[in-house]
Amino acid sequence: MREKEVDWNSYPFSVPVIRNLSALQLHQHVTFFVGENGSGKSTLLEAIACVSGFNAEGGTKNFKFSTTNENGELTTALKITRGVRRPTDGFFYRADSFFNVVSEIDRLGVGHAYGECSLHARSHGEGFLDLVMNRLKGNGLYLFDEPEAALSPKRQLSLLSIIHSLVRKGSQLIIATHSPIIMSYPDAQIYSFTDRNIGPISYEETEHFQVTDSFLKRRERTLRELMEE
Repeated sequence: MREKEVDWNSYPFSVPVIRNLSALQLHQHVTFFVGENGSGKSTLLEAIACVSGFNAEGGTKNFKFSTTNENGELTTALKITRGVRRPTDGFFYRADSFFNVVSEIDRLGVGHAYGECSLHARSHGEGFLDLVMNRLKGNGLYLFDEPEAALSPKRQLSLLSIIHSLVRKGSQLIIATHSPIIMSYPDAQIYSFTDRNIGPISYEETEHFQVTDSFLKRRERTLRELMEE
């Protein structure tokens, strides 16, 4: 990410992990970005999506709408090197702008590719599952930003099964998530976004797993400690 002169004191280059990023090897099938809120994982995922040809607010590469002024400086500074194999399908999902994407689907009149009715007639979680089950065909590049925002724990397990089906069809997925369920997908590459750098981490080493595991094993004690005056 040294392709042009940038202002390292301005966002998003002022985010430490972005400032310190030089190269990142993505898994051929599933890569997870994990870290605290504000660590830069969604910022980097969006930039990868835009460099790959997707709309900044989400959708397929055919979506060109914009409802806000997105910061594209990181996109112009980022360079992606691909293998010889090219995906034939793709989608970028952002939990925070999914409503806008669904509105664009309805405006374009392509809702039949996503389910039996408008995704606006479904709950957020139902709409997202309709999308991944009906629209994603495989041999694709799929980027998901916090898909757990739409899904109950049971539906997160369903998403794991869908991810595996897409992998078996030759797909590559890059997912920013806080969910210890979703990031448990076997043999995936997990990158931890700290307050300074991005580095590989095992599933059991993630804070998401450790905090959840500790809470479930010590729920009553943890609640007492949290609620003590």
